[in-house]
Amino acid sequence: MSRTIFTTPIVKPILRTISRIGLRLTGWKIISNTVPDTPKGIIIAVPHTSNWDFFVMMAIALKLDIDLHWVGKHSLFKGILGPIARWLGGIAVDRRASKNTVQQVADRFIEAESLFIVIAPEGTRSSVTQWKSGFYHMAHQGGVPLILAHLDGQKKEAGIRSEVFNPTGNFEDDIQVIREFYKPFVGIKKKRHSTIE
Repeated sequence: MSRTIFTTPIVKPILRTISRIGLRLTGWKIISNTVPDTPKGIIIAVPHTSNWDFFVMMAIALKLDIDLHWVGKHSLFKGILGPIARWLGGIAVDRRASKNTVQQVADRFIEAESLFIVIAPEGTRSSVTQWKSGFYHMAHQGGVPLILAHLDGQKKEAGIRSEVFNPTGNFEDDIQVIREFYKPFVGIKKKRHSTIE
């Protein structure tokens, strides 16, 4: 993988300092001190109700020294934007390709020695009643665990569960266990908080 903002020597310590100051000024706390012991995985970020979620997730990655990546459509990586998007952690997927997005991401995991991709299962900042299932199938087909990242807008706390969740292939049963973990957490924008049954 190419170098990102999380691995660029001069940039990384500057961002960590800015992140620490930003958290202190806004009253947020990162309550995790270690990342789960795995070289790769899909980090699911829940609840997702605000653009501020992105900055909180960045702060978690900087504190825990995670080289965080995200998935975007291939058109975002054309021309001069390509190197910038990749430096920001972007990984291109081509929806026109014979392999679907899930398989393209799964293949990335199979090929990589170390890779962390963050995905918001809700797929939107608006309130929803059902999660998108792509993140689960990416992890299962790629043979990697799910890493449960959480934030609580009411307590202004965020972190990552210390134990990973290994998909069994039984989506319905597994998703109920995952949702149960997230029940206590409320998003930054409470009115947009999703209730998943």
